[in-house]
Amino acid sequence: MFGARWTLFRLLGIPINIDASWLVILALLTWTLSSLFRQVVEDLPEWTYWVMALVSALAFFGCIVLHELGHSVAAKAMGIPIRGITLFMFGGVAELEEEPRSAIGEFIMAIAGPAVSAVLFVIFLIASMLQMPVELRFPLMYLAWINLAVLIFNMIPAFPLDGGRVLRSILWAVMDNVRRATYIAALLGQGFAWLFIFVGVLQLFSGNFLQGIWLGLIGMFLNNAAQASYQSVYIRQILGGEPVARFMTREPIVVPPDIDLRRLVEDYMYRYHRKMFPVTSNGRLQGVISTQELARIPREEWDIRKVGEVMRQDLDVCSIPPTADALQALSRMQRNGCSRLLVVDQQGQLVGIVSLKDLLRFLDLKLELENGGMLGG
Repeated sequence: MFGARWTLFRLLGIPINIDASWLVILALLTWTLSSLFRQVVEDLPEWTYWVMALVSALAFFGCIVLHELGHSVAAKAMGIPIRGITLFMFGGVAELEEEPRSAIGEFIMAIAGPAVSAVLFVIFLIASMLQMPVELRFPLMYLAWINLAVLIFNMIPAFPLDGGRVLRSILWAVMDNVRRATYIAALLGQGFAWLFIFVGVLQLFSGNFLQGIWLGLIGMFLNNAAQASYQSVYIRQILGGEPVARFMTREPIVVPPDIDLRRLVEDYMYRYHRKMFPVTSNGRLQGVISTQELARIPREEWDIRKVGEVMRQDLDVCSIPPTADALQALSRMQRNGCSRLLVVDQQGQLVGIVSLKDLLRFLDLKLELENGGMLGG
């Protein structure tokens, strides 16, 4: 979903990130608000409109962070880990490590964000009614109504918007089937997405180019998000409860720590066409050596440097026990940006390797046998 992004700070222990696309929408929103404030407030210095617009835009995204923080705090209270909150072109998103475990948990987490927006609407509305300079009153009034707009938009029953998650929680409770509930809510989400796209096209033909393009982009984003969200639930149900040992390759190719790097390249990397190898001694995992570690060593030193000297030893990042859930393995691969994990038992013995290809091959087989259970094919 995201491109380049940066962490700004932590709030309640949760990283607050910005995606590169957020800078574009911040500039566009600031420019739009400066034009709006010129229309409603006259005879102010030019720089005042720009300051009002920039502060209002930043305050709006601050409200988005608080909205997502509502989701995050509710999720953390239910024991769901949070990767962080990221601001991007279409607003913000709280990135959860896993889905809620019950319908009531889903409802509480989904409604927490809109509840924060409702409180912010009331606060800014009351503040805008107080006696104060017009330069302050109009930004406060804008923040009040934009929080109301965020509340209304998010409560549209279109998954994965908050309203769609509320709907899913209700269907989940009634049907006692999270996958079926997600399927129905996601279909409705796709319906609203195509409605946004249709209205956007009408706006384009009416001459409202900016509004038409924006509605079209929102529709496409919502359509993709609905499909991806259902697929995520589907994958979780397939892999959930399946032990890593079921998918791993047993007796993997390993290298000893006492061979030189030249031999590693000639006898292992060129021979087996792999970029990473576990390093073991008497079956016990010692570390891992890859082309990344090799690239840091000058070629003229390959004959005198041993694998054990340069291997990576932070094994917690790239290893997993054989009894672990396959879903946990997939999550760790995504989080650490790796495609293979070393499977290590409690005694530190290497018993296998599980790769992303192994998991995807199993998913592909399940999909084929179940005749395309994914939304949108």
